[in-house]
Amino acid sequence: MNTYPPTNASYPLRLEGRLDPGLSRGLWIIKWILAIPHYIVLWVLWFVFAILTIIAWFAILFTARYPRSLFLFNEGILRWTWRVYFYAFVLGTDRYPPFKLQSDPNYPADLWIDYPERLSRGLIFVKWWLLAIPHYLVISIFTSGMVYGRWQEWGEWDGHELWWAQWGRPWTVNFGLIGLLVLFAAIALLFRGRYPSSIFDFVMGMWRWIYRVTAYTLLFRDEYPPFRLDQGGADPPVSPRAEPIKEPSG
Repeated sequence: MNTYPPTNASYPLRLEGRLDPGLSRGLWIIKWILAIPHYIVLWVLWFVFAILTIIAWFAILFTARYPRSLFLFNEGILRWTWRVYFYAFVLGTDRYPPFKLQSDPNYPADLWIDYPERLSRGLIFVKWWLLAIPHYLVISIFTSGMVYGRWQEWGEWDGHELWWAQWGRPWTVNFGLIGLLVLFAAIALLFRGRYPSSIFDFVMGMWRWIYRVTAYTLLFRDEYPPFRLDQGGADPPVSPRAEPIKEPSG
């Protein structure tokens, strides 16, 4: 059973990440290698996730409910994935992620999704592709981009003279705004021993946006994700008049 945080957030998904002080200057170079065991486990878990999401789709269609046990299991996969991202690609901590689905208050990265009592039967047909298209366009800026060019090489003409030939083989380099900013942060960490807090807050805001859209399109929630970059390690709270989030029973 998950332990939910005591405060409300501005969306029924809460993504947390605390930037650890005293990060290693050079460990980030190999973190993505150290995380390989997690990649293997997550590859299997995401295969299971896909199967359970299909089952949940039919359950919502006929009962308007996401089976709680499936919901909590898939939520745990998202949580596990986020902790690995935070360690290996956000570079926000040097603490190795735990191998577990449950929330861990001792780890600086965590994720929670409020369990919905009822979900729309009709939205399951359109929200994961049609309604989410505007968000996909924004997220593509966060996660991917392209630099285009062509290889240029020296060659021979008639076996005698060298000439500069421009071949028609294009090359591309993919990158995203998140990757670019984390690269800047890694360089700052390497040479200055400090992760710029402004970059961290902005990167967290982009990841929060991505995970909200993920929760919406993968059937966890029906609330449309806001077009808003909520920066910082903690989700911003909603109005103090809102009732506290209750831990789901069962």
